[in-house]
Amino acid sequence: MSRTTLDLWVGIFVVIGMAALFFLALRVGNLASVDLSQTYTVRAQFDNIGGLKVRAPVKSAGVVVGRVEEIRFDINTYRAEVVFSIATRYEFPRDTIGSILTSGLLGEQYIGLDAGGDIDMLQNGDALQITQSAVVLEKLIGQFLFDRAGSATD
Repeated sequence: MSRTTLDLWVGIFVVIGMAALFFLALRVGNLASVDLSQTYTVRAQFDNIGGLKVRAPVKSAGVVVGRVEEIRFDINTYRAEVVFSIATRYEFPRDTIGSILTSGLLGEQYIGLDAGGDIDMLQNGDALQITQSAVVLEKLIGQFLFDRAGSATD
């Protein structure tokens, strides 16, 4: 094999390797393409959003139906307000419950939607009325240790 042929093959393998790394980075970073070209926006307020980030997935029954667009602090209610987009092909009743959940024990946080039974569907700009905040692991451990210390002195 000549030197130029060898260089060509090495270059091809390097390009394939970089493409594979790029693909894996998208999958691990949860930035894989979700068709959100046509969406409607929904708001929800939470007491604690934990480690939720912009572009985090919005899931229902384990299926990604949208993405978090914006996170802000409401100075009137002292709660976190999360604005997220849902693909228009997924319709949810107005009494849908929004929860902040975690993938696995220490995985990424996402918004989980549990559909209600209302006849009317969420529209663009609507707000979820029922939400459940993130479970903060540090608080749970602190409560457990505090309860154990209190029962040890009895």
